[in-house]
Amino acid sequence: MLDLKNQKIVITGGAGFLGQFVQKALISRGVSKDNIFIPRRKDYDLTLESNVVRLYEDAKPDVVIHLAAEVGGIGANQDHPGRFCFANLSMGMHLIEHARINNIKKFVQTGTVCAYPKFAPIPFNERDLWNGFPEETNAPYGVAKKTLFVMLDGYKREYNLNSSVVLPVNLYGPGDNFDLHTSHVIPALIRKCIEARNRNDEFIECWGTGSASREFLYVEDAAEAIVVATEKMDDPTPINLGTCNEIKIKDLVELIAKLTGFKGQIRWDSSKPDGQPRRCLDTTKAKELMNWQAQVGFEEGLKKTIEWFESQDSIREIVYG
Repeated sequence: MLDLKNQKIVITGGAGFLGQFVQKALISRGVSKDNIFIPRRKDYDLTLESNVVRLYEDAKPDVVIHLAAEVGGIGANQDHPGRFCFANLSMGMHLIEHARINNIKKFVQTGTVCAYPKFAPIPFNERDLWNGFPEETNAPYGVAKKTLFVMLDGYKREYNLNSSVVLPVNLYGPGDNFDLHTSHVIPALIRKCIEARNRNDEFIECWGTGSASREFLYVEDAAEAIVVATEKMDDPTPINLGTCNEIKIKDLVELIAKLTGFKGQIRWDSSKPDGQPRRCLDTTKAKELMNWQAQVGFEEGLKKTIEWFESQDSIREIVYG
């Protein structure tokens, strides 16, 4: 087990939604803020190898936790399939190669549930990752991430680079991205319901049919799992992070409407895609290898997320006028 207390740690994407909670989890273990380096995009474009080289020279890390990604909801994936493939592949590829060159102690790669085949058996088990092609709208992003798993496996076998790979389901929680075009489903629905409630709208419109199902993980639970993987895992065997509970999007919309106080109709635009039909993870491996399981119940997590969203001054200006 790697004692993180005195390690120099780079967290790519460390200023983002998940990254802020990973920082908190590290600090709770006694890691000094001075030993945590957060590369900002304006200073380090990690799709460029020269910037990755400079990052390793500047930070001199013992551990790299790679959270940074270019990603969005179904609309963003449809608009930017090429960019999402390139950006996620190039960032990971350069970071892993220079982790090897700099002989770091551990590289942690966050994957994505989008890497799973479109029709993988439910619940998704890690052994099924390569048994089919991902759902088409997010395949470029999912395949890019999955390619990095293979790279880390090769680097472990050839160069003995210690690494760990985790695959979280859709995350949600305070501090999420609430932009209606680029956000994932929970923050988008929360904002949509609150705006409609405040305008006294008669209805909201949602993409698809509502028949698809998803699983969601509270961001603090995900951050804790990533830090545990950093401590305990030296081999890049993919490990699912989730709750093993799925909910249909139709039921999710109704629950968020209830929790936000929106009482209007919910209409479905079936001309828009549902995305992958079902998502639910088998989290047995996380429990067996890391002794980790999610702690925050779904409705509890939604209430915390809604409360955070409504408390933000910057968001209040947009939503409340």
